[in-house]
Amino acid sequence: MNPPADPLTANAPAGATLATRFRQEFDDAPDGIWQAPGRVNLIGEHTDYNEGFVLPFAIDRTARVAVRVRPDSSVRLLSTYGDQGVVSSSLDNLEPGSAKGWTKYPLGVMWALKQRGVDVPGVDLLLDSNVPLGAGLSSSHAIECAVISAINDLTGAGLQPQEMVLATQRAENDFVGAPTGIMDQSASLRGSEGHAVFLDCRDQNVRLVPFETQPAGLVMLVIDTKVSHSHADGGYASRRASCELGAEVLGVKALRDVQVADLAEANGLLDVVTFRRVRHVVTENARVLQTVELLAGAGPAAIGSLLDASHASMRDDFEISCPELDLAVDTARASGAIGARMTGGGFGGAAIALTPASAEQSVRDAVATAFADARYKVPDIFTVSPAAGARRIA
Repeated sequence: MNPPADPLTANAPAGATLATRFRQEFDDAPDGIWQAPGRVNLIGEHTDYNEGFVLPFAIDRTARVAVRVRPDSSVRLLSTYGDQGVVSSSLDNLEPGSAKGWTKYPLGVMWALKQRGVDVPGVDLLLDSNVPLGAGLSSSHAIECAVISAINDLTGAGLQPQEMVLATQRAENDFVGAPTGIMDQSASLRGSEGHAVFLDCRDQNVRLVPFETQPAGLVMLVIDTKVSHSHADGGYASRRASCELGAEVLGVKALRDVQVADLAEANGLLDVVTFRRVRHVVTENARVLQTVELLAGAGPAAIGSLLDASHASMRDDFEISCPELDLAVDTARASGAIGARMTGGGFGGAAIALTPASAEQSVRDAVATAFADARYKVPDIFTVSPAAGARRIA
């Protein structure tokens, strides 16, 4: 599946063009259109499944779904990109392993809701998205959150955001087969314009933290390295297993319960690799808390060194970076960014660079040149702003 070159809804008011396409494909109007954003994780990587702290924000790139309820248990799915055509399925036959490609995400949500006892109807569904795929911006969760928002509204299930977060997590874990935490769904479902989402992954408590770059004379650049990654691969799962082993050896419920002051003792109890994994999570939790404190006081211009330290920790201790990400981060910093880090699950995807607006073009040009000199794929570089969470738009 490749991103749409010209997303249908990029310039259409309230998804009007998507509704027109839906009528063409399914011979009737949709019951409604819902959208959910991708996300950038400002800081707090691989802390979510360790019951720690994260600080993502919803971005102004979204997945949109036009949906109509059917009178039977059939599901017909179509996306505005790719050449797969309409994919037909049945709610009666949904089980892990029964779906492929992008259809795993909407079908996984339907399966998870059925597991919760929601009376999920058959639907016709048309998907359009301009969230870059495989870039670590949570394109799959944007799809899931748009779909669950639609079904929640259409069925009158009355699920609260916290319940939808857990349902989409179950879809990811048990249907898609990706052992992810709750950060991405929380940002997409609970995001707010001009704010980052400070999430305690132990109890799902959320506090919105002001994060506006423009008043501070800054922009948030995303550098999509075009190195695709997958959360369902062995790298992500092995890091999670290391964290679980570390918590078991240290006798805690989760690495959330280990403090920076405990690391000296932990070093004597853990093997070298497990200790490095643990050290990343423990210090990353501390960096999230420091970032929240600085945003509430000094503002976004003060967090650059924390972004840099986060990337170094992911590169050296958690070992989830790659040469392209390191080049993007190092070049951005050398060209004027005040802080930069990889974002997302790692092993590819995107880096972010918090950059003075006056240096934006210099950073863009330097990164593009560095990638060309290294004979890497041409990166996609764009700005993002904190945006609103999932909602019905038509």
